[in-house]
Amino acid sequence: MTQFLVTGVAGFIGSKVAEFLIAEGNMVVGVDNLNDYYDVNLKHHRLQALKAMSGFQFIELDIESKEATAQLLQNHAFEAIINLAARAGVRQSLLDPHIYMTTNAIGTLNLLEGMRRGGPRKMVLASTSSLYAGEKMPFLESLPVNTPISPYAASKKAAESMAYTYHSLFGIDVSVVRYFTVFGPVGRPDMCIFRFIKWIAEGQPIELFGDGSQSRDFTYVDDIARGTIAAVKPVGYEVINLGGGNNPISLNQLIHWIEQDLGKKAIIRSEPFQETDMKETWADISKASELLGWSPKVDVREGVRKAVNHYLENEIFYKSIRLP
Repeated sequence: MTQFLVTGVAGFIGSKVAEFLIAEGNMVVGVDNLNDYYDVNLKHHRLQALKAMSGFQFIELDIESKEATAQLLQNHAFEAIINLAARAGVRQSLLDPHIYMTTNAIGTLNLLEGMRRGGPRKMVLASTSSLYAGEKMPFLESLPVNTPISPYAASKKAAESMAYTYHSLFGIDVSVVRYFTVFGPVGRPDMCIFRFIKWIAEGQPIELFGDGSQSRDFTYVDDIARGTIAAVKPVGYEVINLGGGNNPISLNQLIHWIEQDLGKKAIIRSEPFQETDMKETWADISKASELLGWSPKVDVREGVRKAVNHYLENEIFYKSIRLP
């Protein structure tokens, strides 16, 4: 039975990737440091579902620890590492840039070092569309992305660069998957869709940065998980966009859909637009289609409906979740 290491397994994407891998008959060792960047009850909720599945083992571990990471890779024969452990969020990275660099860059380096010293030869590395700030849309993987405008984006660029170095020097096979605004049930509470649903449902004002015309290439979490698993195939070293691949959806449109699904009107409190935020994102996903045979299946409107329905079915739980 094939065994995979999934880092950041209690996270939004990590838990879904682990679920899909196990459903395909694989073994998953999942690690997470269960940090309190956002309400840890969400992470325990995701882990509880995974622990009920046969073929899952959880280890509380921080990939920032060089020794613990090396020992983990010595103790298991993994087919591949799917590295989803990360500090995410552009605005938060301005408040604590050091933790972004230590987790996103040094943590990735620790895994690569363990791989070089006898670990698996394949890594799927999660990266971000935030690297494309200021570039022409739709975003192509061939764009230089050498001018990140947030510590978060810079730390992800550092991880990508280090992974390329280890591919070049030691032959480690790396698929870098750049995600575009992932959303869905049990999502991250610092992301706009989670927050908008919760605020509108509870009658609280929405914090809307800018006028709401800014837009994103929203991508449903199940599609992202499928693409991440598809990226386990040998590629050498490739950067691959995983996004909706359609015209971006504005935040105003998003709010309108949530209002429709909840049957409630949003109370909007406008805040100044943040300079580190991107006005628009839009992925060119032709490479993912050609290289991985991947394309998204769930459109944004359907995905929003799924997220709202999940909130309504679990309203007591969601009301207890503290927003960061």
